[in-house]
Amino acid sequence: MKINSSQCFVSLFRRFSLSIVILASAGWAQAQVTIEAVTGSLQSGVEVVKVDLNQALTALPAGFSIQSPARIALDFPNVASAMGRSNIEVNQGNLKSISVVQAGDRSRVVLNLKQYTTYKTQIQGKSLLVLLDPLVGSAVATAPQVFAENQNRDTMPLRDLDFRRGEDATGRVVVALPNNQVGVDIRQQGQTLVVEFMKTTLPEGLRRRLDVADFGTPVKTISAFQVGDRVRVIIEPQGQWIHSAYQTDSQFVVEVKPVKVDSSKLTQGPGYTGQKLSLNFQSIEVRSLLQVIADFTNFNIITSDSVNGTVTLRLQDVPWDQALDIILQSKGLGMRKTGNVLWIAPKDEINTKEKLDLESAAALQGLEPLRTQPFQLNYTKATEVAAQLNSVGGGSGSSTGARLLSPRGSVISEARTNQLFVTDIPSKLEQVQQLIAKLDIPARQVLIEARIVEASDTFGKSLGVKLGGTDLRAQQGGDGGYALGSGNRAAFGTNFGNAVASSGAGGVVDLSSAFVNLPAIGQGGFSPATFALSIFSSSANRFLNLELSALEADGKGKVVSSPRVVTADQIKALIEQGTELPFQVATSSGATSIAFRKANLKLEVTPQITPEGNIILTLDITKDTVGQSTAAGFAINTKHIQTQVLVENGGTVVIGGIFEMTEINSETKVPFLGDLPGVGNLFKTRNKTSNKQEMLVFITPKVIADKAAR
Repeated sequence: MKINSSQCFVSLFRRFSLSIVILASAGWAQAQVTIEAVTGSLQSGVEVVKVDLNQALTALPAGFSIQSPARIALDFPNVASAMGRSNIEVNQGNLKSISVVQAGDRSRVVLNLKQYTTYKTQIQGKSLLVLLDPLVGSAVATAPQVFAENQNRDTMPLRDLDFRRGEDATGRVVVALPNNQVGVDIRQQGQTLVVEFMKTTLPEGLRRRLDVADFGTPVKTISAFQVGDRVRVIIEPQGQWIHSAYQTDSQFVVEVKPVKVDSSKLTQGPGYTGQKLSLNFQSIEVRSLLQVIADFTNFNIITSDSVNGTVTLRLQDVPWDQALDIILQSKGLGMRKTGNVLWIAPKDEINTKEKLDLESAAALQGLEPLRTQPFQLNYTKATEVAAQLNSVGGGSGSSTGARLLSPRGSVISEARTNQLFVTDIPSKLEQVQQLIAKLDIPARQVLIEARIVEASDTFGKSLGVKLGGTDLRAQQGGDGGYALGSGNRAAFGTNFGNAVASSGAGGVVDLSSAFVNLPAIGQGGFSPATFALSIFSSSANRFLNLELSALEADGKGKVVSSPRVVTADQIKALIEQGTELPFQVATSSGATSIAFRKANLKLEVTPQITPEGNIILTLDITKDTVGQSTAAGFAINTKHIQTQVLVENGGTVVIGGIFEMTEINSETKVPFLGDLPGVGNLFKTRNKTSNKQEMLVFITPKVIADKAAR
């Protein structure tokens, strides 16, 4: 019968796991030779796994490798494991992790690879070196942490060192290399990452320490300095994190990703991330199977007395946490995790115990003695916090939320000293203290500046003419009402029905006549300029008068209003300036009274600072001016904008504008005569008016940095 390497490994692992169960109950004598540590590293571009022992080996250990999954197993006879853990995460090059397990008088070291490769072993003092051969057909630069050696003898300076925030709060340290042949060594030392660039120098402008904690990534600080002929960059993350590195041409990137810790999960990360294993059992007891998984994962498992039965399963290359979930679901079992201890029992038993625990805790709260604790508030009003603790009110729906205090708890607010006095059990007092620590913080201030620009451009043009005549001949025996005598003269005025006469001894009466009276109109409060010309005949004593009038006016104006106001985050602010105008109001009795209406410049705004640092503004801007006078009072010219807009901190945005343009061309003429070519201009007047008015509203919000933020 033909057995492939994968089946051989599963069979060996099954026999090896069963040996763990048997030997755990019987006990065994500790071997003289022990494995002290196992580490993985890069040496001259070669991946090396170093197994440190307390004594030198007399012969190379036997081993074998399989392709699916890619693994290398080494057996150490008469050797025990003195390591505190059985699984070592490496994630370097082709090596993912190293597992060390012990059964009886021998130990096995399993190298979990990303891709299948061959290996060599050699003894070096008290250590065993396992040299992994490079992958065939893959570039060295594509491995996550294996990069090409520098082929130049002379050192070259780094071009740039920068930090960026990626998706999902990932911190990215980006280094611009002088070329793509720079050798890079990256390693983790405790809670820091050390990156060294071979045969390079660091310019003075890049020798600095960057504090990037405000970016909200796991990276706290980045330090770069020169060490001999290499540049060393130390990355200091915080919290739970994992890292990866890659190189693209001459750019080297180190990514540090946060790890969300869920204490109830067996392994951290999305989905199932445990080390893969293969299980093939026929009618094995559930207790024995759980013990095999406990030995493989180094978890402490406590099983309830009611856990029994057998199970038959065959799992091939399945993460161990998924395998455990499958086993529990198939037998109706539940699990509770506390640290590295797993308690496994039927689900009904777990639910019953948790219910009893909750009922006991609730009963203890009713018997626990009360304690009174004062809280001094600095920025928030004590009355508001007291209402939140009691959950009084709830808006228009008048729905009351859950009460934070226990049924026996109470709170008293003292407005003069702005203190709270809370009486409750100690656990509730601790929750109140945590709530106050989050509520009693200074509100961020925002400066809002509005600029209202009103521009006007006016143009007026008027052209007119007067044409008339005068008769100075002496009128003998003139019309009734005029004096008669030698040398008397009569003149006809502009009104043919009425004569303007003056008489006296030897008096003269002048009669004048204006045939066309179409003068230019005034512009901008000024009268038009005139030019007069008279044509007369001395023999006939007759005159022809011509008067031309013209005026052109051009005006430009600009009014800038800039109200400013400072307010706290999510607090409405109002600033206004103007005039109150009286007007008459009729009452129900028929009498009149005087009321007032505002003609103001008003800015009403409510800012909201977003988590990204931008600002949402709810705006209500009014620009009123006094208009024309009416019988009931002055009219008011109104310009009003009401909107909501998102603006970046310190940015300027145009929230609205009004453009108004008026053009008027008028012509007045004498019928028929005004239509004559050339001469018709003496019988008409022209007026042209053009008015342009434009209003724009600019808004600039800026968050004021307070001392706490600095």
